[in-house]
Amino acid sequence: MDMEMYLKVAKDAAFQAGTMLKQHSSTPPKIHYKGAVDLVTDFDNRAQDMIFKSLSNHFPEHDFLAEENLSEEKGSDFCWIIDPIDGTTNYAHNFPVFCVSIAMAFENEIKLGVIYDPMREEMFMAVKDKGAVLNDKPIHVSSVRELDKSLLATGFPYDLRESRVNNFDHFLNFATRVQGIRRGGAAALDLCYVACGRFDGFWELKLQPWDVAAGRVIVLEAGGQVSDFRNSEPGLSGDEILATNSLIHEQMVNILGSSLD
Repeated sequence: MDMEMYLKVAKDAAFQAGTMLKQHSSTPPKIHYKGAVDLVTDFDNRAQDMIFKSLSNHFPEHDFLAEENLSEEKGSDFCWIIDPIDGTTNYAHNFPVFCVSIAMAFENEIKLGVIYDPMREEMFMAVKDKGAVLNDKPIHVSSVRELDKSLLATGFPYDLRESRVNNFDHFLNFATRVQGIRRGGAAALDLCYVACGRFDGFWELKLQPWDVAAGRVIVLEAGGQVSDFRNSEPGLSGDEILATNSLIHEQMVNILGSSLD
């Protein structure tokens, strides 16, 4: 398996799409609503088309799964998982916190992840068992061991107006126990920031595979830990994800568990 080739193609695709998004970041997008607060712009579709065209030209036999109604199943052991803009709401409001996320799975295991933040020109990448990098320099999770000294990140689901399972209880439980909580609005970047030590932990619920696939392998390869809220294998769904520097993982599981029981 030529991981260097797969990584280069993914990196190039993410960079090209991200560069286009940055160039048009001040252009008022055409917005369509998938839900009360869940939106998609014409630039989501444009970036996804760019990424899909690049990847499928190189790997026409592979499967694809992407956020904007793209699912191609050809029976391949390889599947590319794409989020053309993670942080679409931010992008639509010209708030410069968004990224392009691309992951590749082989036999349902994520083998590589590429996340590009074009506004900061930061390219996070990881290949399983090869470590994680930011702009080609190795990164590692933080060394914070105490929850009350930690900086965490989270997000809230798109159905928070309709569902009582909305993360507010977890947020309140953590708010008085940590140094701070940030809500940037792009889960893939939150995961990258755990990987490079900017955040010590991140939790969220009701995400999708394209939100977490690339970021998950980047955290793991940077020395972090990823699980669901009960410290079990999270799978690819994104229904529950907890990512930490591993040192505060059990402490976060205990607090999340107090809300689940």
